[in-house]
Amino acid sequence: MKDTKVILQGLRKKIFLTGFKGGMAHLASCFSCLEILYTLYVDGVLRIDKENSKWRDRDRFILSKGHAGLALYAILNHIGLMSDAEYNSYLQPGGVIGGEPCRRDSQWIETATGSLGHGLSFAAGQAMALKLKKSKARVYVLLGDGEIQEGTVWEAAMSAVAMKLDNLVAIMDCNEIQKMDFIEKTIGEPRWRDKWESFGWHVEEVDGHNIVSLRDCLLENNEQGKPRLIIAHTIKGKGVPIMEQNPNWHFKLPKSKKEKMAFAQALDISEEEWEA
Repeated sequence: MKDTKVILQGLRKKIFLTGFKGGMAHLASCFSCLEILYTLYVDGVLRIDKENSKWRDRDRFILSKGHAGLALYAILNHIGLMSDAEYNSYLQPGGVIGGEPCRRDSQWIETATGSLGHGLSFAAGQAMALKLKKSKARVYVLLGDGEIQEGTVWEAAMSAVAMKLDNLVAIMDCNEIQKMDFIEKTIGEPRWRDKWESFGWHVEEVDGHNIVSLRDCLLENNEQGKPRLIIAHTIKGKGVPIMEQNPNWHFKLPKSKKEKMAFAQALDISEEEWEA
């Protein structure tokens, strides 16, 4: 069996080459949340039936930070829920997948995302419906820390507590960078734990690149009557030093020879793979 680090390195390489071929991708955002997605889908956290995408009691997952959709599709392809032909059609003429998740792209997508700030509201609605149906399914939603500045997030955060949604788990990809700059330079010190706890959520913090810690945290039971937030501390652009924690790479592909060399060295990309 391949080492998990090797698999993740291969997935980062795959995501990069697919995005580069497609002509655009939010690579840094994809790379910061890759371990989170891997843990959910590959490491046994999500309860799903691979033969039935609409199983009534399946766990739901919503990628609220939809601009990292290519990472989600790479994971779905990795576990056989998206064919190579579908995955490789990314932003190609006649292709079936684009930069942000859409229900028409795959039967495994719960809702279209990309317009930031709405994923938690949708997740709360699903969690409420599941409780009414007395289902044991959970709803997981992955948020970006830049996205959390949206007002609708806090409306949903209040409602989830009022409705006692202890089947709802929100995960914050806390990479400390939003589209143009660092979070602290935009809104000051965010003090995320204090804010969410003041709203009535149970909050935990974890290394967002540590698969073992992530899995243990994700599989914990929520406190009775409380939704839970997991602050996953991550590195934006993880795995490519030139991109790590650099706001300039939020939505950018390498152009210069020097930049391409940096990606080639970090991801072990051969000349043949560049040209494929």
